[in-house]
Amino acid sequence: MAKSFDKLAYNSLNDFVYGSAPYPVTCKNGMVIGGGIIYPELNITLPPIEVSASTMPEIKEIYTEIINGALKRAVELYAPGVVVEFEMLPEMTLVPEWGIEINNLLRNTMWEYEAKYGLKSALRATPGDVREFKRPPLMRQGEILDNLLRTIEGSAKGGADFIAIESTGGKEIHDDALVNADLTKVIFALGVMGCRDMKFLWEKIVDVSRENGSIPSGDTACGFANTAFALAHKNFIPNSFAAVVRVASVARTLAAVEAGAVGPDKDCGYEGVYLKAITGTPISMEGKSAACAHLSSMGNVAASVADLWSNESVHPVRLLSDIATTVSMEQLIYDCRLMNKAKERGYGTTMRDLLADSDSKYDPQAYVISPKVVFEISQELVKAKTPFLRTKAGAKLAVEAIRKGVDKGELCIAEREKAWLDIMDEQIAAIPDDEEKFWHEIKGELELDKFIPSEYGLD
Repeated sequence: MAKSFDKLAYNSLNDFVYGSAPYPVTCKNGMVIGGGIIYPELNITLPPIEVSASTMPEIKEIYTEIINGALKRAVELYAPGVVVEFEMLPEMTLVPEWGIEINNLLRNTMWEYEAKYGLKSALRATPGDVREFKRPPLMRQGEILDNLLRTIEGSAKGGADFIAIESTGGKEIHDDALVNADLTKVIFALGVMGCRDMKFLWEKIVDVSRENGSIPSGDTACGFANTAFALAHKNFIPNSFAAVVRVASVARTLAAVEAGAVGPDKDCGYEGVYLKAITGTPISMEGKSAACAHLSSMGNVAASVADLWSNESVHPVRLLSDIATTVSMEQLIYDCRLMNKAKERGYGTTMRDLLADSDSKYDPQAYVISPKVVFEISQELVKAKTPFLRTKAGAKLAVEAIRKGVDKGELCIAEREKAWLDIMDEQIAAIPDDEEKFWHEIKGELELDKFIPSEYGLD
């Protein structure tokens, strides 16, 4: 059943804190995400290796070493529970049997540790959105979509607790729009193409997940807003532009919850903080302990309202102490242990504010995900009536928040960035409120050989 949200899930900012969500998610083994405790979520992947039928025996050995090492360390550190995310490489979704086989290997091992040592755990299976492997992509039909859904079905049947994805609808236009800092095309890609694709895809994911015993958890704008922050980190685009893209991506990721996803939202979507404020679903976040995967300006603030704390992704490279996946598990457990203890002693909101305030002044991307700013923007964002209008409103509200933050001395940005606030304001103001009118106005500026309009319900 489709959901809609016209008010926040919280009455007070004081209740908006890590480890607790108004609508927690309960796994079959009784582990509750968002029920008061923040848990570690270890995201694992392979070292560089060809994925093929001939290498699958070696790949299974690698995953066996990864999962045993990580769970053994979790037991040694008395972790109250852990989540493991299996992000499938593209080949593991294109050939569903391969992804399903590894999914089952991981889940069976996790069940063994629960039976032997009492370590509660949950597995998040994240197939790749391989629809983009055909150009221009077929988003709503074809063998690739069928294989994606088969992978979800098999993972769910094999015991995956959560199903997630990093969907890519709209990237055909969004990538070039980012490089050119073209906010008009960014809003079209996110608010028209992305939101329409999310509705289509997540209605299917919700049905397949539930029919086969898994929880449809959530999506992420990783391929959109995280690409923006990576470009900003390299000084290819302004940091303020990347921050605006982050808030503009909220409506797109929210579409998964509107279609029936219940959380925990996926780690690499920093926009998850807005989803939690609006919908009350638990979220996974990544920050300082994800430096193994990428650098960011959001190392502490990202943890301030998280319900799962993730390392993003790491190869099992050999370090002085152990393989990196085991090391990441230890780091995440210690992070969560400290945050849980602070909350247990009545300092949860204090800890939240320390995490947020330590980062939010130094980069607009950190500022727009700080709890206070998220709360203020979300209160206005829910007033927009359609996903497209929420995308447009998100961009405008982000520009306003950044400008106010600078004026109040709460945020420092480079002088050259200030002119971009005016540029973005002008671009947003020129976009009509009517979605179809916007499509027909912008159509002549798009490379129509890069995407198939009918795959997005566009004439």
